[in-house]
Amino acid sequence: MNQTEKQQLLDRFLQYVKVDTESVPDQECVPSSEKQKNLGRILKAQMEEMGLSHVRMCEHGYVYGEIPSTMKRRCAVPILGFVAHMDTSPAICGAQVNPQVIKKYNGEKIPLDLDGIYQLNPKEFPSLQRYIGQDLVVTDGHTLLGADDKAGIAEIMTMASYLMQHPEIEHGTIKIGFTPDEEVGRGADFFDVEGFGADFAYTVDGGELGEIEYENFNAATVNVFIHGKSIHPGSAKGQMRNAILMGMEFHQMLPVFENPAYTEGYEGFYHLHTIKGDVETAKLEYIIRDHTMETFLQKKERIEKIKDYLNERYGAGSFEVNITDSYYNMKEKVEPHMHLIEYATQALKQIGVEPKIVPIRGGTDGARLSFMGLPCPNLCTGGHNYHGRYEYIPVQSMEKCVELLLGIIFLYAGTEEKLPE
Repeated sequence: MNQTEKQQLLDRFLQYVKVDTESVPDQECVPSSEKQKNLGRILKAQMEEMGLSHVRMCEHGYVYGEIPSTMKRRCAVPILGFVAHMDTSPAICGAQVNPQVIKKYNGEKIPLDLDGIYQLNPKEFPSLQRYIGQDLVVTDGHTLLGADDKAGIAEIMTMASYLMQHPEIEHGTIKIGFTPDEEVGRGADFFDVEGFGADFAYTVDGGELGEIEYENFNAATVNVFIHGKSIHPGSAKGQMRNAILMGMEFHQMLPVFENPAYTEGYEGFYHLHTIKGDVETAKLEYIIRDHTMETFLQKKERIEKIKDYLNERYGAGSFEVNITDSYYNMKEKVEPHMHLIEYATQALKQIGVEPKIVPIRGGTDGARLSFMGLPCPNLCTGGHNYHGRYEYIPVQSMEKCVELLLGIIFLYAGTEEKLPE
């Protein structure tokens, strides 16, 4: 990539993060927020301007495009897809994002807001030390940045622009897809796998540079409804059943150390992320995660056993549980096609980056797409600290991620193409 292409990558990213695309949980409609289509329209127009084929945006906000094959040799090249999501996490505000570019980071604290309340401190975030001398994009302390996954979008779009501007390079047909609502678990709901037409795909939705992921959590959401009995506290003895306290009792029966604050790697957890209610009624909202199906099922069984035990204690119907599976570990769908991982690993080595194959402590659209017939591991985008005000991404990592995407494409095409310095 030359300097102009590198600047275009950064400009695209800064443009995309300023578009509010925060998704909304517990909505039946897709997209869950109409504003996600605003970015979709921008991407559609830009792909059309680049000259991509079959560019379209469907009613649910999905955006698709195609880079036609330039192969002159008679050889079979699989059709590759690259997918990223447009929405940002509802965990923290995604509106009025004001990105800041820190040139040649010096290794010191980075004040984010004008009052200095929020800082990126290398003592708290030691990963910063790896990027001394590089350019960082950070927040202003009041919102997330949105590199998850607008970095992935910018990298795919820059890859597409490069290929369209270099028709002399031989490559197979490349499909591009941008999805809504990944952050609320519905990114693949209306993905047109058949119309997309790829043999294999990659989501570009990972973390720091070098990471390749093809194992993810099995995931479920759990809603626990508690029905208490409200009585005036002055005459409540022997009669009141406080739904809030009953909910606390439910939670205390879960394993203390099986929560996100104590787990890493392949370790699963129960995560209580919302609690609300009063004496009469209360609701606990959990997510359950585990890498193996056996332990995943055990976690769901434990929830049911706790419910049954407490219903015996407080009376039938006092506790209701609704468990909904969200996605499953893609490993079994990707392992028959390990060339996806081998080429990604080789492409990273070619650009001087050490590959790190790690499990996803979460999920991506690729997990569900893999079970929908499109094997789809996950590639890094270069970012850190997603879903919060301390999110940041090194510009040079984004540049390397574009080179990674191009390198994979060249390897599948069987070319010796190298990116110009």
